[in-house]
Amino acid sequence: MPPASATPPSAGEEEALRLLLPDDALRSLAVVANNTMNRERGLHGVNSYTRELGFDPVTHLSGRSASPSWLDLCSGEGRALRAAAAWLPASAVLTGVDLVGPLDPAPRPRGLELVTASVTDWEAPRAYDLITCVHGLHYLGDQLRMLTRAASWLAPDGLLAAHFDPDSVRRTDGRPASRPVLAALRAAGFTYVPRHHRLTLRGPRPVRLPFRYAGADPAAGPNYTGQPAVASYYTQVDN
Repeated sequence: MPPASATPPSAGEEEALRLLLPDDALRSLAVVANNTMNRERGLHGVNSYTRELGFDPVTHLSGRSASPSWLDLCSGEGRALRAAAAWLPASAVLTGVDLVGPLDPAPRPRGLELVTASVTDWEAPRAYDLITCVHGLHYLGDQLRMLTRAASWLAPDGLLAAHFDPDSVRRTDGRPASRPVLAALRAAGFTYVPRHHRLTLRGPRPVRLPFRYAGADPAAGPNYTGQPAVASYYTQVDN
């Protein structure tokens, strides 16, 4: 988020802010380096990307171009990407990025790259027709910055789809920030479906949100998925 003016924090807020962690301090924590999320989730079936996203990524990508591209953030083992490689053209570009990375040493299909890196630092080398983050934002500190970066990586008419928990974004005084954050995201072109906690965006664009990241609380406890998650704290500023 760009620097902007904001009301100075109160004494109580300053004390709370001292307990929050920056993103680089989160990565070594078990709640962030989640070694189970998306480890077994495949492309189709009960525990699948198709079920979680509400659409079949292969069907979405098929026929778009001779070389369709899919970026999956917080991809775990990359099982969905591996399965998609069998259905898509050999020229397809499939990229998975995960902090823990794939643990399965099985050979990777042509066109599949599984990157072990923090998605908060990694930079996309190209634009993608589809960008997904299946329950991955729950483990990031600055979730809003990740969304703005991903929005700029979309190909023309590309689709970004991510799970987002509005209850995980809070003001520095501890109050919920869900309403202003969702309002800002919708104003920027995002669509949010509360029932499925799905956030989508069609087409690349620069996104500026009126919030400055203050830090994260890795001890926030379970979110709607039932798994421990991170709470992200923001100060609302003039955009």
